[in-house]
Amino acid sequence: MTAPWLHIVGIGEDGMAGLAPATRAIVEAAEIIIGGDRHHKLSSGVTATRVAWPSPFDALIDTLRDLKGKRVVVLATGDPLWYSVGARIGRAINLDEITYHPQLSAFQLAAARMGWSLPDVETLTVHGRPVAQVISAIQPNRKLLILTTGAETPLEICDFLMDRGYGASKVTVLAAMAGPSEQRFDGIARTWDHDVPAFNTMAVHCIAGPDAMVLSRGPGLSDSAFQHDGTMTKQEVRAATLAKLMPMRDALLWDIGAGCGSVAIEWMRAAPEARAIGIEQRADRRAFAAANAQALGTPKLELIDGASPDALTDLAAPDAVFIGGGLTLETAALAWSALKPFGRLVVNAVTLESEALVIQLHAKYGGDLAKIMVNRAEPIGPKTGWRPLMPVTQWSVMKR
Repeated sequence: MTAPWLHIVGIGEDGMAGLAPATRAIVEAAEIIIGGDRHHKLSSGVTATRVAWPSPFDALIDTLRDLKGKRVVVLATGDPLWYSVGARIGRAINLDEITYHPQLSAFQLAAARMGWSLPDVETLTVHGRPVAQVISAIQPNRKLLILTTGAETPLEICDFLMDRGYGASKVTVLAAMAGPSEQRFDGIARTWDHDVPAFNTMAVHCIAGPDAMVLSRGPGLSDSAFQHDGTMTKQEVRAATLAKLMPMRDALLWDIGAGCGSVAIEWMRAAPEARAIGIEQRADRRAFAAANAQALGTPKLELIDGASPDALTDLAAPDAVFIGGGLTLETAALAWSALKPFGRLVVNAVTLESEALVIQLHAKYGGDLAKIMVNRAEPIGPKTGWRPLMPVTQWSVMKR
């Protein structure tokens, strides 16, 4: 076992005084201290060689590897494993070489200031990430704690709340928590006008107005939630499709023939950090998908201009694949080969020709076949009747 040489230390606004004695001794004995300007100021009394965050930030791992053998401390804010640098380092460097020293996180401090129980709150970060990611968390009576990306972020989030009918939501911004310059700003979304420090944490109690947009994270959003040209996986079939695809944390979906992106977007909404690549050769439908991803809180949806199977080469291995268009035996074989163990492959067929291919695939790979038939009530003159949607033959299989 390699002795730990790298210490990742969480530090708060109270600086060195807030560290446990043993942790403080490690920082004081460091030869190299790596961190941002704020971290260096909080530990300014320590004599060590100072290194700023490298640019690009991904170069940090190479910087650390070059320092192996020295007494190295990386300073982070609060808990270095909660939306912080510690997790990234731990994925790249053997954990036997690292010791973590957590401090109270911004989430814990903010929850204490608000009197909120952390298990009842959703914790989010948009620090260095698209702010639109918070949109999928906006629901009636939901409480959110958000690590922001700058002084302008609270107003941007208030605009999201306003646009979706949550203008009465209670908003608090907390800055420099547990330090001598701690500040608190309170208001509501529709009238938010505070100038806040760049480094802040935001607390939101979502309060829905009478016309609020109420969207579940479970599969089966209304078709009207999406911009589309009529060609899309319809709500009831989409719900059944997502159930077979089984969204999971950090998992990657290939959505082949993505259209307006409805399946990929619901996949990303359904599980934390879920990722999706949509392959769609029509520019107008990719534009729909991009707009839908932004509006529904999945701005990291990756869209590829291309058709299967050629567009599938060199993509990261998927945890699930959905083929909603462009089905060929070659595409299915390539998708099956690329799938990780326990990966899920789902194909929806509408035409007789694609149904014939699905039957061949079921005979070769096994799995489940289902015929999904949906009728929707629609006006017929002054009365109401059932109007059928096109039936869908669905094949689903898990790779073992």
